[in-house]
Amino acid sequence: MDFSETDSVDAVVASFADTPDPRLREVMTSLVTHLHGFLRDARPSLAEWEAAIDFLTAIGQKCDEHRQEFILFSDVLGASMLVETMEASRQAGGASAATGEGLDATSSTVLGPFHVVASPERALGDTISLVDGGEPCLITGRVTAPDGTPVPGAQLDVWQADEKGFYDVQVPDAQPLGNGRGLFTADDDGRYHFRSIVPAHYPIPTDGPVGQLLTATRRHPYRPAHVHFIVQAEGYVPVTTHVFVAGSPYLDSDAVFAVKQALVRDFAPVDDADTAARLGLPNPFRRAEFDVVLQPVA
Repeated sequence: MDFSETDSVDAVVASFADTPDPRLREVMTSLVTHLHGFLRDARPSLAEWEAAIDFLTAIGQKCDEHRQEFILFSDVLGASMLVETMEASRQAGGASAATGEGLDATSSTVLGPFHVVASPERALGDTISLVDGGEPCLITGRVTAPDGTPVPGAQLDVWQADEKGFYDVQVPDAQPLGNGRGLFTADDDGRYHFRSIVPAHYPIPTDGPVGQLLTATRRHPYRPAHVHFIVQAEGYVPVTTHVFVAGSPYLDSDAVFAVKQALVRDFAPVDDADTAARLGLPNPFRRAEFDVVLQPVA
């Protein structure tokens, strides 16, 4: 049978008919159907299609052990947030059906391209800021189930940019590996606290193909100030999330579409020399409260 524009989908889908894994067959059928539909709609020239392949190749070539350009590409297209949103809805639906709970779990957001370094284990109260500079802060909170039951021993993996908007892996000459990162274990009441600095808003990396795409489409590359969290515990659905700094620029136009109002917190100023001394912080400092609610596994 001759391959033609009108029967291209049928021809390619038929080639996957013997795929043993039904989910893989379903996904490939959908991919081919939508991809061919896109091509018939956009009608790229051969030169344009080759440029698209070159673009994807360049994305792969930009990836290394410290940077994931494909995640960045997924982020700026809103694909990462869509998948996160669908997954959260699926988990919430399952838990709701099983327990009647689940709608109050902490909102999820994107992983981002810089969760590529194992966070060092730290004790509660430790600082994740290993270099001078920045406005000191304390981040505290409690990990609970939706009914308020504490989740003792919950693990919190946190990472953030510095006061100039850079992660450790971006500026190895200025930051030691592990700066701005920490792996904490909540206490018996589900509580945690650690010291850091107030992060800055920053541009996502623009020195690669994703940056070129943003320039070509006249989109800005900025993200509002935030701290990343992955929180998990046995018997609960892990959550990948952020806490955003209230008042930060770009809360309304995050380049990766990840802001949710429920995740915005005040980093309130504290002027209390005794408390600062007890916590090992200079005075004054800022403090943010960020409680995390985990969904029980259905």
